[in-house]
Amino acid sequence: MKDKEIQKIKTLGTLVASGYKSKHIKDELRDNLIKKIKSGEPTFTGIHGYENTVIPELERAILSRHNINLLGLRGQAKTRLARQMVDLLDEWIPAVKGSEINDDPLNPISRFAKKAIEEHADDTRIVWIHRSERFYEKLATPDVTVADLIGDVDPIKAANLKLSYADDRVIHYGMIPRANRSIFVINELPDLQARIQVALFNILQEGDIQIRGFKLRLPLDLQFIFTANPEDYTNRGSIVTPLKDRIGSQILTHYPESIEIAKKITQQEAKLEATQKESIYVPSLVYDVLEQIGFEARNSEYIDSKSGISARLSISAFENLMSTAERRMLRNNEEQTSIRLSDFMGVIPAITGKVELVYEGEQEGAGFVAQQLISDAIKTIFPTYFPKIEKLERPNTPSPYDEIVTWFFEGSGFELLDDATNEYYKTQLKEITPLETLLKKHQPTVSEEDSYFFKELVLWGLVAYKKLSKHRFTEGYQFRDPYGSYINGL
Repeated sequence: MKDKEIQKIKTLGTLVASGYKSKHIKDELRDNLIKKIKSGEPTFTGIHGYENTVIPELERAILSRHNINLLGLRGQAKTRLARQMVDLLDEWIPAVKGSEINDDPLNPISRFAKKAIEEHADDTRIVWIHRSERFYEKLATPDVTVADLIGDVDPIKAANLKLSYADDRVIHYGMIPRANRSIFVINELPDLQARIQVALFNILQEGDIQIRGFKLRLPLDLQFIFTANPEDYTNRGSIVTPLKDRIGSQILTHYPESIEIAKKITQQEAKLEATQKESIYVPSLVYDVLEQIGFEARNSEYIDSKSGISARLSISAFENLMSTAERRMLRNNEEQTSIRLSDFMGVIPAITGKVELVYEGEQEGAGFVAQQLISDAIKTIFPTYFPKIEKLERPNTPSPYDEIVTWFFEGSGFELLDDATNEYYKTQLKEITPLETLLKKHQPTVSEEDSYFFKELVLWGLVAYKKLSKHRFTEGYQFRDPYGSYINGL
């Protein structure tokens, strides 16, 4: 119904006269989904990489009127999918005014609503509930009780109303009855104690609830969505089999399958200030290196892949990367700057807090693992833009990088300072003339702004392939020829 029509309908009589017909929530979702599919509208927006996998399965589950379990590792948009289902609800639904459980005026289920309609008939007052208010969410934790979810006897209510504990009006409803005619999400379902999960059996199947010996026939109208992490099944708990059996569809989520999809997610979700966007230039290659760090983490021998590498790693890393460049710009009192490859050392805090290390990783330390991931990402990206460096090379075979290595061999080294001004940074890189030659040959179309990042990529790539050595000192990094520096030392 439209807003203007809703404002006129304030009683049960006018609601009936308007021809309004109530629906079960699963029918609402199904009917509105059918309309969207027919019109070609996207059903779930801002969720990338699921167009041909998760979203079709979710749509099939909604069409089947199923309760749903979203099963996947952390950071796979499970909660976002659940929240977006609200958009498939009717915009407004009527409820009996004063009802604790959103009673449908045309199909009341509580004693309160039935009595109100019996006493006032067509004059029964109704209220309208917007779909944004029909979403309830509960994080499953070990301290959640049956009283929290289902309800309990309220002795204060019994005393105030002077009622016996045998009267069902002394019941205080929990979150689930109060979410009647709404979407109810239970996150991290395996964390819910088994005895609490058992309390959900009848609600899912028959609609009965039992509270302290009361058996109420309350045919609650709910769309349940559960989320679970497969790792939790062994670490913290499990979904009891009878409950799993009552959940209609279990849908497996996944991480982005390509760098391009991962880039869309990061750029969409990163929270940046307008001043950062305006004053900091981001070379296109930056996004590739950034996302590759996440892909490397999912395959790293130091990281427990079963715990998952959340998409939040790349998002937080990008925010840190922009802040690293912004801090340098502010210290140098500059108006503009560009992301540098050396700025990636500023994203280490965003990595260390989002990975679970195995024993070998703990031995090496979180900081080392984070730096290794950055190095591995550079090593993987490098051959896409420059000639591949073979692990074993034939002696006396010329290499595209010989001139660069010779430049470092004959010199005393090259320093990249963390807080170098834009002018000094560019001047330093221009001094390595073989870098300019290599770039013109293999990346002739690169813009002037992006060229400095590519030059840095060559240096860091040669370090990753052990053609050069890199040493960290207080204010930056020093690059050297590994053998030349050794001979000079002698």
